[in-house]
Amino acid sequence: MDDNARPHRAVIVEDYLEGHGLERMEWPAQSPDLNPINLNPDYLGRQVAALSPPPRSLDELEQGLLRVWFSFPISVSDNLIDSMESRCRRCIQIKGGHIPY
Repeated sequence: MDDNARPHRAVIVEDYLEGHGLERMEWPAQSPDLNPINLNPDYLGRQVAALSPPPRSLDELEQGLLRVWFSFPISVSDNLIDSMESRCRRCIQIKGGHIPY
């Protein structure tokens, strides 16, 4: 699932999805993203950026992402999930527009 953003349509992404037998879901561009895990990409991004040594291939990146994912603190997830009611209300209030996080 993606919103047709350029990074999601890069050749390397297309090749990866095709190579792993993954199909894209139909998803409208500019749709509000209310998936809790996508609400705090900074946390995951900082953790991945701090990997030592840094990943030098897609396989190393995948392994690093898995290490970061499995060490993800429950408290971060809880905070994201607890914020969903107010985020949904905000999304309805602005009629599906962008929610500045």
